[in-house]
Formats: sequence, structure tokens, C-alpha cells
Amino acid sequence: MNQVVLSVVGVAVGLPLEDVDAGTAAKLRRLLADHGVLILPGQQVDDAGFVAFLEQFGDLMFTKGETPVTGFPDLNVITNVGRKTPPRSVFHVDTSYVRRPPAYTALRAVTIPAQGGETLFTNQYRAYETLPAEVRALLVGRTIRHVVTGLELSGDDETAAEHPVFRRHPVSGRTSLFISTPERCVSISGMADAQAREMIAFLYAHSTAAANTYRHVWSPGDVVMWDNGCVLHRADHAHVAGDRVMHRGMVSAYAG
Repeated sequence: MNQVVLSVVGVAVGLPLEDVDAGTAAKLRRLLADHGVLILPGQQVDDAGFVAFLEQFGDLMFTKGETPVTGFPDLNVITNVGRKTPPRSVFHVDTSYVRRPPAYTALRAVTIPAQGGETLFTNQYRAYETLPAEVRALLVGRTIRHVVTGLELSGDDETAAEHPVFRRHPVSGRTSLFISTPERCVSISGMADAQAREMIAFLYAHSTAAANTYRHVWSPGDVVMWDNGCVLHRADHAHVAGDRVMHRGMVSAYAG
């Protein structure tokens, strides 16, 4: 994945805020912007500590329609427990159908299955940089319309937003390809519907190619955090043996 993943040691996610170096979050924000995905292994952290850690990065946000963690309304639970069919997951950006999608997402491993259940990430900087020159030239200045799918929302909730196809990262300054699952990406500005559908399918296949993908195998105590501005992600629910439970938190915006 061209090094767009980094394992970070020496950071205790569960420490009380007053015991955390004030510069830690700033350093991690820079690492996230450069590497996309940070793996923080061996954490002894509960939900209270997880929330406190994420709050160092900014205000938390919650995807309406998801299932909250009991006692922690800013977190949601992702689980296969009690399901007759495995959850469905495709490469996507979290909540891209709002005007300000979350800057960061993090998962805390609660229960690790005996087999399977990995999470995959793609390098969207590399996806942009390896696009054919003629495709980049065609798409400069255009936007993609992202719409909500699979959630029941009220009439007051955001359900669609326009985002640049090529997005300059506010921290790294690098350009990434900003796309989500084709089910959510329904049009490209200035393109006929058929041409837009074909282009979205091409961009999605290009960005999620195996050579551009990192597969994270979970271990007990893992906390994994990523930058939604430069990666896509999906869970692999195929061939999972045993319970898989993750608690997810999201930070609403980049600092500054």
C-alpha cells in the first residue's frame, strides 16, 4: 500500500486526558495525514478511555441510523453477533453524503473472531497519482454527488452532498481521489449519466485494486485509526469464525 499504514507504539490510548502529552494528538494528526492508517497495538482501553482519546482530535460525530454503544452515544457498535447472515461491507468513505464528512474514524477491537474479519484500506493518494493523465485532465474541477444508502433518516437529516473528485488534504497538502462505493456516488458534474456511471466504476476499480490495498489482521487490544480524506476501508466478513465486535468512533473535522 505504498507505506500508507504505520504501526505506532508508545501511545497509551486509555490514559486520562490530564496524563497525555498535549502534543500527542497533533503528532498523530500529522502521521494520519501522511500515512492514512495508524495501528495502535496492545491497548488496554475501555469505551470511556476510547472516547477521551478521540476527543483530543476534535468534536465527535455519530452516523444517524447506526446502533450506539450502550452508555456511549458517540460510539456505535459493529458486530456479527446474533446475525444469520454476515454484515455487508464494500470499500467506502464513512458518511460521505454529508457536507462535512468525518475527518477521522477509529475502531476499538472488543471481540476478535478466531478466523477472518480483517479490515482493508486503500491508499487514495496513490490512486490519484496513478490515474492516467487523460483521466485526471478530464476530471479536474469536477465534483461527485454522494447520497445516503442503507439507513433510515428523517426529513431533516442530510442525505446528499457534492465533493471534489480530487481533494486537497488540509493537513498534508497532497491530492487524493475522493470516491466511495458506486452505490453512493451517483453523478459527476458536467457529465451525462451514462458517462458518469462508467467513470465512477473505473475510478472505484482503480482505487481498490489489490496492489493498492492493505489488509489488517486484528489482534486483541488493537485500536486502528484512519484519515477519511486519504483512504477507503471495508471489513472482510467472508469466512469469519466466531464473534466479531468493534466499537467505532468518528471525529467530525480536521483541527485548525
